[in-house]
Amino acid sequence: MASLALFGYKLAALLSRKLPKKIGLSIASFLGHVTARIDRKRRDQVIRNANRLSDSELSRKELNDFISQTFESYAHYWLNTFRLVDLTKEELESTFSYDGWEFIESALKKDSGVILVLPHLGAWEWGGLWISKIKDVPVSAVVEPLEPPELFEWFKRTRNALGMDIISLGSDAGSQVLKAISDKQLIVLVSDRDVGGSSVEVEFFGEKTFLPAGPATLALRTGATLLPVAVYNKDNGCHGVVRPAISLERKGQFRSDVQRITQIIADEMELLIRKAPEQWHLMQPNWPSDRH
Repeated sequence: MASLALFGYKLAALLSRKLPKKIGLSIASFLGHVTARIDRKRRDQVIRNANRLSDSELSRKELNDFISQTFESYAHYWLNTFRLVDLTKEELESTFSYDGWEFIESALKKDSGVILVLPHLGAWEWGGLWISKIKDVPVSAVVEPLEPPELFEWFKRTRNALGMDIISLGSDAGSQVLKAISDKQLIVLVSDRDVGGSSVEVEFFGEKTFLPAGPATLALRTGATLLPVAVYNKDNGCHGVVRPAISLERKGQFRSDVQRITQIIADEMELLIRKAPEQWHLMQPNWPSDRH
């Protein structure tokens, strides 16, 4: 079963790179719509996310449209990610636009580290590749380990090929991140889901849940600049948005400051997600009510 999963991803990656992009996008759209119909668990989670995002009750058509757009966006994410390794510098530069790069540039000059916090939104790998290849800034990303291990190692190699060092979330992730910060690497932390380890309670889209305490903890301990970021898919590429740095001013006990800053991170991610909610690819239970 493990080898079958790995074979499936490798085949998808190969076809994504070999097929003309227009044909690849059409196939990805079709597969996204099929998955929306047959993957009930993920579909149900997308429905719950849609209801949290909406200020009023969605009609059946609005809900079905949102489900279709989300699964189609997720399928396009995989297609585009698999194709990134073949992008030339010229193509990468011409397909990536941005707002707020000056916040990263300013933070890099401080020499105390830079931590980017972002949700499962759009295509963060595209942004990591752009920063690494165009801006010549080394990037390390902390990611959740996958099962089976062979599949994770393959994903790790594919992301390494995009110029990013991958740190597996685990007991020694903290020390690896600290070393990466000391080595002047920019740190990427996808932070809209609690995947184990230290977490704190926040309000996220109007409902209590738990989010990782790592970004706030690392920033407070190292003095690294903490920047909310999103990378959105657009017609023929991506658009990166960097928000102003989150204040690390101490206002109380360490744990309470971690909770307060994590709540600010949650608020910032809400703002970024609302700009393109159909590109939010969070399809696992994320709130206590999701598990009932």
